[in-house]
Formats: sequence, structure tokens, C-alpha cells
Amino acid sequence: MILADSDVLIEIVEKNSTKGDEAAKRILESGEQLCTSTINIHEVLFGLHKCGKPVKDLFQLPTLDFTKRDALLSSELELEAERSGCPVLRTDAMIAAIVINNSLQLYTFNLKHFSKFETKGLEFFSK
Repeated sequence: MILADSDVLIEIVEKNSTKGDEAAKRILESGEQLCTSTINIHEVLFGLHKCGKPVKDLFQLPTLDFTKRDALLSSELELEAERSGCPVLRTDAMIAAIVINNSLQLYTFNLKHFSKFETKGLEFFSK
């Protein structure tokens, strides 16, 4: 199963986005099921509300909640990144934890934001 990051979802919902069309095509061709997280839903909804765009299509996507188990892992990921001198966004650590704990693949265009979590088991969608 693939978890779509906010940047991928934004491109897919954008009407005239070649990047979004290509992302949707890759997902469909992979045969994998697509989901996202409540964290990503928040990030995308914030942007859609800000721009006055419709939000209903986003709610049809299966969504994983942020759990206590995810909180434990994300706090460890964030602290380790901070101690190594490469702080990360809290939401990125939270999304990474959801992906790792659920044995998913992350589909993101921001590989730089998430690459530091690969040593902790984060896998990227690359089909």
C-alpha cells in the first residue's frame, strides 16, 4: 500500500497538473492501494481552504490516523534528527512514523525531507 504525501495529493487534485496526472498514472499502474494520513489531510485542507477550492474529493481516500504508537516513533525520529544537527519538520516525522509502523511505501516529491528516515525503515514508492 502507498501513502500519498501532501505534495503528491496537491498535484493530483490540481486540474491542470501534468505532474499530478503522471503521479496518478504511476499509482494506477502499480496496482497498489492508495491511502493517506490525517496529518496529510490537514496539510492539504489548509491549502485548499486558503485558496477557496473544493475539498470533498479528498475525503474519499482511505486515511490512517496518527496513533500513540506513531507518536512514540515520531518523537524518537524527530529527536534523533535534531541531535544529529539536521532538524526535521514535526509533521514529516509524524508522517514517516505512520508509514513505517504500517509497513507502507511513501509517495512524496520531497525526498530530501524524508530521506533521513530511511535508516529507520522508511520505504519510498518507486515503481
